[in-house]
Amino acid sequence: MTARIWSLEESLEIPLPPHAVYAALADIRRMKEWSPEVIWVWPRGERFVGVNRKACWIWFATCRIVIADPGREFAFDNTTFGLPVARWGYRLTPTERGTQVTEYWIDRRRHGWRRRAAEMLGLVFTGTPAARRAVHNRAGMRETLRRLSAACRTAPCTTQGGRGPTR
Repeated sequence: MTARIWSLEESLEIPLPPHAVYAALADIRRMKEWSPEVIWVWPRGERFVGVNRKACWIWFATCRIVIADPGREFAFDNTTFGLPVARWGYRLTPTERGTQVTEYWIDRRRHGWRRRAAEMLGLVFTGTPAARRAVHNRAGMRETLRRLSAACRTAPCTTQGGRGPTR
C-alpha cells in the first residue's frame, strides 16, 4: 500500500501573459469550462459555491478565495458543512513564450474528528476514498489545465483582474 498523498501540483505553459491567464482564472464562473468535475458555480463576492459531478455522484463545495494576486496567484479554500477539505490554487510564472500555470491541491483534512467527518462526507458525496483522492485529482488537474489552455487560445481572456465576480 502506498502512502497517502497530501498535496499535488501539475503545470502547463500557456502562450499568453500572466495577467490574461489570471483574468480567466479569477472569473470563477468559468471554472465549469475547465474542470471535469465542476458543473455550476454560484459566486458571492470572495465566497462561492461550486456544484460538482463525478459519474452518478453530485455534491457541492463552499469556497472562499484566499489568494487573489493578479498575474501571480489565485487560490481558494474548499469546505463542506464547515469542515476543511482542500486548498486549490494556481501559480502563474512568466516564461519566454507566455505563462507557466501550476495548479496545486492541498488536502486540508488532517486532524481528529474533523478529518474523519470530512473524509466520510467526501466518500459519501464523491464516491472516492480520501486515500485515492490525490490520484483522481491529478487526472482532473491535467484535464483542467488542457481545457484552460484551449479556452485561452480560442477566445480572448478578459482583463478584469481583481478577485473575480461579486454577484
